[in-house]
Amino acid sequence: MRAGLMALLSHWRRRPFQLLTLVVGLATATALWSGVQAINAEARASYDRAAGDLAGAARETLESDAPIPPAQVLALRRAGWPVSPVLEGRVGALRVVGIDPFTLPPGDVPGDGGSFDPAFLGPEGRLIVAPGAEVPDGLPPAVRAESVPPGTAYTDIATAARLLEDGGYTRLILTGPPSLTAPPLTEVAPDLTRRAPDTGGADVARLTDSFHLNLTAFGFLSFAVGLFIVRGAVGLAFEQRRPMIRTLRALGMPRATLTALLGMELLILALVAGAIGVALGWVIASLLIGDVAATLRGLYGAEVAGTLTLRPAWWLSGLGIAVLGTGVAAAASLWQTARMPLLAPARPRAWARASGRAMRWQAGAALVCGAVALAAGIVGGGLVAGFVLLGGLLLGAALALPLVLTAALSALSRTARGPRGEWFWADARQQLPSLSLALMALLLALATNIGVGTMVSSFRLSFTGWLDQRLAAELYLHAETEDQAREIEAYLAPRVDAILPIRSAETRLAGAPGEVFGVADHATYRDNWPLIADSPRVWDRVAAGEAALVNEQLARREGIWPGDRIAIAGRDLPVAGVYSDYGNPRGQAMVGLALFDALFPDAPRTRFGLRVPEAEVAGLAGDLRDRFGLADDRLTDQAAIKRASLAVFERTFTVTAALNVLTLGVAGLAILTSLLTLSGMRQPQLAPVWALGMTRRALARLDLARAALLAGLTFLAALPVGIALAWVLLAVVNVEAFGWRLPLFVFPRDWLVLLALSLAAALAAALIPARRLARMPPAQLLKVFAHER
Repeated sequence: MRAGLMALLSHWRRRPFQLLTLVVGLATATALWSGVQAINAEARASYDRAAGDLAGAARETLESDAPIPPAQVLALRRAGWPVSPVLEGRVGALRVVGIDPFTLPPGDVPGDGGSFDPAFLGPEGRLIVAPGAEVPDGLPPAVRAESVPPGTAYTDIATAARLLEDGGYTRLILTGPPSLTAPPLTEVAPDLTRRAPDTGGADVARLTDSFHLNLTAFGFLSFAVGLFIVRGAVGLAFEQRRPMIRTLRALGMPRATLTALLGMELLILALVAGAIGVALGWVIASLLIGDVAATLRGLYGAEVAGTLTLRPAWWLSGLGIAVLGTGVAAAASLWQTARMPLLAPARPRAWARASGRAMRWQAGAALVCGAVALAAGIVGGGLVAGFVLLGGLLLGAALALPLVLTAALSALSRTARGPRGEWFWADARQQLPSLSLALMALLLALATNIGVGTMVSSFRLSFTGWLDQRLAAELYLHAETEDQAREIEAYLAPRVDAILPIRSAETRLAGAPGEVFGVADHATYRDNWPLIADSPRVWDRVAAGEAALVNEQLARREGIWPGDRIAIAGRDLPVAGVYSDYGNPRGQAMVGLALFDALFPDAPRTRFGLRVPEAEVAGLAGDLRDRFGLADDRLTDQAAIKRASLAVFERTFTVTAALNVLTLGVAGLAILTSLLTLSGMRQPQLAPVWALGMTRRALARLDLARAALLAGLTFLAALPVGIALAWVLLAVVNVEAFGWRLPLFVFPRDWLVLLALSLAAALAAALIPARRLARMPPAQLLKVFAHER
């Protein structure tokens, strides 16, 4: 067996470039997959840390609108209420949480389970922060712990009081049930409210599941594109080793043993390439984790560490997917080897006939994939069904591509004029099976680029228009107190065209956490608010307190549309309209301002939108800052909000754009490796044409033309697939993942740029083999005629 394995491995020693092709293809595919998994693993670890955050997440708390004095904590403990104080605030960008380690249960004290550091209670104090966290100057020394959420620092409550310059407590954690003799809370502390455990961390994890599923899907698509390189290299190796396989079988090696040795060989290669891919995946994830963290923070308010930790889950999954992918790529070749009779590999056409049968099976598989995609689109529901539809569409299109290209080349061959033209079309058809895997990879990459690019551009166009509608006021103001807000209102009344109160309150909508806004009856809303569905007299009914508006996310999730009803703070109201609300994962409703004040009388009244002539915005903003001492973040102009929103938008799609570029690069690599390996096998076809008088340079030019032709035809096949992909992303996946639907726009200029890039990539890939052919010594071509073939 050892001799047989060494004989099989000797093939790669004689053909190092082919080995490099296999390793690079598998390593690249694994890198894209494991990079995405590393990002997902880091994000989910951050969610777990946030869900287990010490600050009362898993326990009941007692809270108040004002700071809780220490004397009240002492009174509660003496009365039999086991409470532990928490003091929370911010020092720069760092969230500081002060705790009392003596009154907290031992399992709730932050850290990694080591012994307690007495310096935590010392005069200087200690901060417990996440690894990689930046601690501002002037703060106590920091101790790193994996269990701490990003952006948070725990410290002793006395140290926190000194840092935050606050003598009161933010809330009290109930560490257990009150004693049997404890008086009711209303007697001991009537101003405190008892709140249930916060599940915000778990809610964030659920909200972001769709984002991570999208990332995983694109990572798997990139992995699938890379597998085409692996499939091509493995298939070529099996074809080239026909004589070796014949010899080993003739020497008495059993078929099962030979198949096992081939599998062992593939396992060794998969583990080596997988290890390289995992290392490359770490690099890719390190480059993208910052943009992912910014996206999750902007879309969901989820804090994710901007650094990576080496976690067994993702690198083991990387090695596993490399082995699994290699097995899938080599399954057909292993099956052919195991099923063929002893002397079949010696017949030159045996494998070609097997490939012909495989082509027929491939056509059937394309039909099956199309049927599965159609069934998922018609019958299925949910995000998984959306991705089944997407996967069936892409895989079916890729499997059908060789048949489509064969038909196209047959049709174009009728335009041939003369022997050279007829040979060109015949040669293109003959080389198509050898290039089909690379062209299928190119189809997937082009379709993905077209689909995702169309989705992002459609989203950008819709989002920009939506911002123009939603941010109609020229200035947005947030006063520090309600008294200051009344002073500012009185000052602004004669100086602006309109003062639009912005009031909101947290509540539950259709059984889930949501937000309700009060809206003034003004032309700003009537003329600009982005309604996607409405009923007659929608704004009149809202202003009169007779109806409500809901956002698209709530409408699609709960099936609430105009004519249905919704309960808001105990008031049952008809829904008069639905408005688009991009970037917000939660349900939202709007009611008239008078009704809002009646439902939420304690809601803060400190925010306003100001309508003012554009030319007066800067001057008025300066006057308000000087007169009322407003900080920069308390007064924002429309343009600044739009810039910040668009910046978040662009960072949101940085990862998908990077995966698109990498996928297209992998497809280009697939074409290059296919052409390079094919160039050494084409001499028997080229030598007779050269001998009949066609120069080597002319042959090289025809090779370049063939590569450009096939790339162009593949682009034409990818265009409808990409548009269909964009529709699935916008109308199915996006709705299920985020709750809103976007219109589909087409961008022909972007397609022309992508066509130029694909042609350039194909020509660049064909340039090296063509140059090698143009410079090939005539003696090498003459050797072809000395062989029996």
